[in-house]
Amino acid sequence: MDSQTAVASHTAHDSSMTGRLKPDSLGVLGILFFVLSAQAPLTGIAGAVPIAIAIGNGTGAPAAYLAAGVVVLLFSIGFVAMGRHVVDAGAFYTYIGKGLGRSAGSGSAGVALFAYCAIQAAMYGLYGATVSGLVEHYTDVRIAWWIWTLLTMVIVQVLGAAGIEMGAKLLAVFVLAEFSVLIVFALVTLFKGGGPEGLGLGDSFSPHAALQGAPGVALMFAVASMFGFEATAIYGEEAREPRKTVPRATYLSVAVITCFFAFTSWMLVSAHGASTATAEAGKALESGDATTFVFAPIAAQFGAWTGDVLPVLLATSLFAGILAFHNSANRYLFSLGREGLLPHRLTGLNRRHSPWVAGIVQTAISVALVMPFALLGKDPVLTLFSWFSGVAVLGIMLLYFLTSVSVIVFFRRSRADTRPWNTLVAPVLGALGIAGAIWLIIENFTTLIGGDATTSVWLQLTVPAVLVLGLVVARLTRQRPAATR
Repeated sequence: MDSQTAVASHTAHDSSMTGRLKPDSLGVLGILFFVLSAQAPLTGIAGAVPIAIAIGNGTGAPAAYLAAGVVVLLFSIGFVAMGRHVVDAGAFYTYIGKGLGRSAGSGSAGVALFAYCAIQAAMYGLYGATVSGLVEHYTDVRIAWWIWTLLTMVIVQVLGAAGIEMGAKLLAVFVLAEFSVLIVFALVTLFKGGGPEGLGLGDSFSPHAALQGAPGVALMFAVASMFGFEATAIYGEEAREPRKTVPRATYLSVAVITCFFAFTSWMLVSAHGASTATAEAGKALESGDATTFVFAPIAAQFGAWTGDVLPVLLATSLFAGILAFHNSANRYLFSLGREGLLPHRLTGLNRRHSPWVAGIVQTAISVALVMPFALLGKDPVLTLFSWFSGVAVLGIMLLYFLTSVSVIVFFRRSRADTRPWNTLVAPVLGALGIAGAIWLIIENFTTLIGGDATTSVWLQLTVPAVLVLGLVVARLTRQRPAATR
């Protein structure tokens, strides 16, 4: 090949990559680590499990995680079936648009972007408070939570621009660290035969245990813990053999998340003892530090040194989740710019094929969401974290429901896949389960956010408001051509 041919070939290659994320960058495990990071496993266990036990169905909380896993699995069957025909960083809105039309897809795009930015802002609040507390504990120097948050936003922006491979490697380290501590604790407790009252299998998984107390509240928190698994489709454009990698990563993610939360919460109940676990969870909530319900039995099992390690792992767990949602949100912005729904400038890629312009915009959105709470002197955990996490969960569950309906409509219309279980039965069952979960979330939203009824109503209204705003944007941009891919 002569020099002119080589240059022409190189130029053609660069041209073909314009407006596209870097292909063949992630395998199944790489995507899995992004999904598990979004789950923030230690945060989910230490933050949600004590609440689910204390005010939900008590020792039957592990059964609620299994039930939530079944609902999500049913949803994922149709989700995966659609993913074999659509590979795009827009995921939700692309899927919904295929079945329910461009306007519905555009409206859902607004909800998805809002949900991802909201959950990231929520995690920034808890992260800032956690790091501020750690620094003060070890150095007696108190630095405002929002300063740590702003510094971390800069770090996240740099890592996001560094490329998807760098993010996957860093997240793998953090996820393995927090998973290892919790899984080792759970396995040791299991092999020791459980806590003071044994394993208590029936106390956590019998029908009576599952339905005692307020099972709806426990199921609501269990469903919220599944948030983020759908990111498998977001990285489809950067995956190796996406039509194989994405389905495998999706099913593996659902299985790992479900088993992890059900098993670990069961072992926590067992470690405390079924007769006292609910009361102990209640005491932890009353103390203002729900993590003691989780950290205390781990310290009793492995020693006091875990008291220093676990709070640090909680901070790294939150950081991993923040980075994962940053990558998800900026890919949504990138995809919306490419489709012509937002300014084309958002499709700008750096030499690592990372959407750096979208990343800067996403970071700016984070600043806009977080700083009002700092300026008004609001508690970052009781307001920023609680409010935005509740809104994000409601938004994502709405997207799950719309996606299930879209799957049914798309395959009935196109006949691209005629398997009844994958394209009709499972999506219908998933949609019904998700509709039930949405009802539970709305019914218990005040509990979910830890706020008052008025605040609860206003926060819930933001989700349909964003959906309507997305529909309006779709109308205004209807004549704008999508960017060349």
